[in-house]
Amino acid sequence: MVQRVSTGSPFEATFGYSRAVRHEDTVYVSGTTGYDYATMTMPESVGEQAKNALATIDKALKQAGSSIEDTVRVVYYVGDRADVDAVVAAVGPVFKDIRPAASMLIVQMIEAGMKIEIEVTARIGAATSHS
Repeated sequence: MVQRVSTGSPFEATFGYSRAVRHEDTVYVSGTTGYDYATMTMPESVGEQAKNALATIDKALKQAGSSIEDTVRVVYYVGDRADVDAVVAAVGPVFKDIRPAASMLIVQMIEAGMKIEIEVTARIGAATSHS
């Protein structure tokens, strides 16, 4: 079974993608930027953008029967190397106990105001499984 999740972002329809796709117990969340979709605004701060992105990701994961705590992999796309410390300060508290596999890349964003994009993979139940 495949479940496609939308968060109502206009970009999902325009670009033709799902915010998340669940296949069995795995949820793949598309790259998510820092938009506040309620107001369609982008905060100036990379830290606030990261927090917005994580909130959108968690919302999508919950719609798919998971949560941010089930994250097993995260990829950060950062627009400026100078923002790395602010990104770490914003995402570190969320992931410090989850400890997913992670990568961070410095990239050119598609819009000038975008400073970060975050993509995750989650496995339903990973938060309660032990090695």
